[in-house]
Amino acid sequence: QLHAVESGGGLVQPGGSLRLSCAASGFSLDYYAIHWFRQAPGKEREGVSCASSADGSIYYADSVKGRFTISKDNTKNTMYLQMNNLKPEDTGVYSCAVGGSSCFIEYDWWGQGTQVTVSS
Repeated sequence: QLHAVESGGGLVQPGGSLRLSCAASGFSLDYYAIHWFRQAPGKEREGVSCASSADGSIYYADSVKGRFTISKDNTKNTMYLQMNNLKPEDTGVYSCAVGGSSCFIEYDWWGQGTQVTVSS
């Protein structure tokens, strides 16, 4: 069975950190672009970060540059989003997506989503 399972969300104070994980099962992350999306209440889903398998390029939304880092561990077949210096506007449901080889073109597998709440 092919699927991706997320973990790592929660409640954190402004300025805090969280690391989201997305474990892939039944397929290898080696061959695909990996993505993180988020959806805040009342807003459209936005692409937060992506790492391309085609050329190794990495994308970050302007709002998270310098604070978030996307990565993957091929030995664990797991992708991560390290989020530092979190702000209240980072609150939302975060989802991983895997597919294609270039960023934001194709999505074959989605995680179930995990809630991140940044609040004092």
